Amino acid sequence: MLEACGLSKRYGETVALSNVDLAFQPGSVHAILGENGCGKSTLVKLLSGIVAPSSGSIRMLGRPVTGSNPARIQQLGLATVFQEVLLAPERSVADNIVLGTGSAFGWRASRSARHGIAAAALSRITSLPIDLDAPAGSLSLAVGQLVVLARALVRRPKVLVLDEVTAALDLGDRNAVFEMIEDHARTGGLVLFISHRMDEVMRLAHRVTVLRNGQLVDTLETTSVSAERLLQLMAPATARELDHAL
Repeated sequence: MLEACGLSKRYGETVALSNVDLAFQPGSVHAILGENGCGKSTLVKLLSGIVAPSSGSIRMLGRPVTGSNPARIQQLGLATVFQEVLLAPERSVADNIVLGTGSAFGWRASRSARHGIAAAALSRITSLPIDLDAPAGSLSLAVGQLVVLARALVRRPKVLVLDEVTAALDLGDRNAVFEMIEDHARTGGLVLFISHRMDEVMRLAHRVTVLRNGQLVDTLETTSVSAERLLQLMAPATARELDHAL
């Protein structure tokens, strides 16, 4: 469904990602693990079309998309939700979510239709009573993250890239997001899940790829690897320190 071949990104003398080969399968949750600065965010930006690779190629649904802009990637069915909450602060919650439809229909639709689109998307990830007419700039960080996630869902993406999206959420909303992720994979979609929470990765992911210093260390089935082993792959020095402390 989504493939990267020899993918590299350099910023001057700094190598952010080096010669990464990955194949992501439909009907699965694929986690990306690694410490800060390991290349996770760079990989997400490359796959989303936000930055172009220095070398290597990307294919989605069998089509070459290397160097395509984000709009083209979105049209093919990939939606990315970043940890940073990006909203139009003066527009309402409903309007911000309808932005995700990617068409003029949302803006021409009646207020009740926009509310219907927004409410349906939000109902998949939260039971909170969110005021759809409230300006997005008035929202808490957690509610803002839910709105951004709902905006991605209205696109009905084939590939959903989630970059630390649960960091600001409480337990109830986190579990609702987990259910949405599992449902997306169960119905044939692909979820790329970036998280620093090992418990989330072990619960949700079918496969996990570990990055370290911009390089791919390994890709493993979560059923055949322990959290302790993943920590060793991510940060060998930290794992050794923990072993010595025990």
